[in-house]
Amino acid sequence: MRIVYIIPGSGGTFYCQNCMRDVALVHELQCAGHEVLVVPMYLPLFTDEKSIDDGVPVFFGGINVYLQQKFKFFRKTPRWVDRIFDSKWVLRRVASREGATSAAGLGPMTLSMLRGADGNQRKELARLVDWLTERERPDLVHISNALLIGLASALKAKMDIPVVCTFQDEDTWLDAIDPPFNEACWTAVGEHCGVIDRFIAVSEWYAERMSVRLNIERKRISVIPVGIDLNGCHPAALNFDPPTIGYLSRMSDIYGLGRLVEAFIELKQKDGLEGLKLKATGGMVGADRRFVAGLKRRLDRVGFADDVCFVEDFSREERIALIRSLSVLSVPVERGEAFGTYIIEALACGVPVVQPRAGAFPELIDVTGGGIIYDDSLSVALERMLRDPECAGRMGSCGREIVHKEFDINVVAERILAEYVSLTGERK
Repeated sequence: MRIVYIIPGSGGTFYCQNCMRDVALVHELQCAGHEVLVVPMYLPLFTDEKSIDDGVPVFFGGINVYLQQKFKFFRKTPRWVDRIFDSKWVLRRVASREGATSAAGLGPMTLSMLRGADGNQRKELARLVDWLTERERPDLVHISNALLIGLASALKAKMDIPVVCTFQDEDTWLDAIDPPFNEACWTAVGEHCGVIDRFIAVSEWYAERMSVRLNIERKRISVIPVGIDLNGCHPAALNFDPPTIGYLSRMSDIYGLGRLVEAFIELKQKDGLEGLKLKATGGMVGADRRFVAGLKRRLDRVGFADDVCFVEDFSREERIALIRSLSVLSVPVERGEAFGTYIIEALACGVPVVQPRAGAFPELIDVTGGGIIYDDSLSVALERMLRDPECAGRMGSCGREIVHKEFDINVVAERILAEYVSLTGERK
C-alpha cells in the first residue's frame, strides 16, 4: 500500500509522544513492505534513531509560517528565499525556543493554518499539494493530528483519496490559546471534520472527549492505542535499595515535574525512606531550563540535591536504561493526557506507575493493571508503592505482560493497517 503520512516535527529537543508514535508506526509499516512517504512539517522529526523521512524536505517550515503570518511580503516571496529559512539546522535552533512549542500567543497563526487555502500560509499549502501530486498517486493520506486538519480539503480535492486523522492531545494546545482565538480554532477544526474519512483516537476517553467537543458521531472514531518498539525492553530488577522514583516527559511544570519534586522532598523526610532517589529525563525547551534550575536550587536548600539526577540524554537507549533502574515511575499531569506513552514504556520493562485520576490514565491502568491511580495525594500513593515492593513487583509484571501483548508496535500497526484497508479496499 502507498501511504502519505504527514507529521509535525518537534526538533528532537524534548520527549514528544506524538512524534514517537508516528515514527514507530511508519517504521513498522515500512518494514512490512508498505510504501510510506513521510512529510515532516514545521520542524525536523524526533526520530528515536530511526530514519523514516528518506530525505523529504520540511514543509511549512516554522520560520516561513511565522513570517507569512506576520508580513504580507513573505506570502509572495519566491521559493529560493523561503528555502533559506527552511534549512534543518536553522529549524533545529528554532525548536529549542519556548515559543516553538507553546500555544500562548499563537492563536492567530494556529487559526490561519486551520483555514488551509484561506489562510496566510496558502503558498505553503500549494507547494505541498504540488509536490505530492508530482509523485505516484498514493492510496491514502494520514494526518498526524487535528491541528493539521486544514490541509485535508486541498489534499482530498487534488488527489481524491481517503484521508485519516489521528486524535491525541489537540485539546491541550487549543485550550491554551488566548481568547477569542481558542474557540475560533475549535470551530475551524470542526468545519473540516466532514472531509476526514476516519478518525483514530489513542484512547476511549479521548475519543469520547473529541466526539463531544467537535460534534462528531462516535462511530466515526476508531480507538487504537499508541504502540511502541519492545526490542530491548527487558524486565527491570525493581531494586528498592535504594528506592528510586522516575519521571519521563518534557521536564516542565506543565507535566507535573514540580509536583513530583515536592512529593519526593516530603517522602525523603519519612522514616525508612531517607535513601530515596529521583531520576528525571525528557528534554527541555525555553523556560523549562529556568524551571529546572529553580528545582535544583530548591533541592539544594533542603539538602537533597545529590539524591536527584536530571538526565539530559533521553534517547531510546538511555530511556530504557533509566527506566530499568527505577522502582516506580510517575508523570503527575493533573489535567491528564489522551494517552501517556511513558506509562507504556515503563510497564514494558515491568516498572509500575503512579498517576492521577485524570485523562486516559485510569483507562490505561485498568487495562494493564500496572500501577496506582490516586485522587488527592501523590506522595501518599508513591509511599504506598515504595513500602510494598512485592505489590509493586506484581503490578509491574502484570503491566509488562499486557503491554507486550497489546501495545507492541507490530500489533498496533496491524490494527491501523486494517483501518486503511477498510477505506481503500487494498489488500494488506
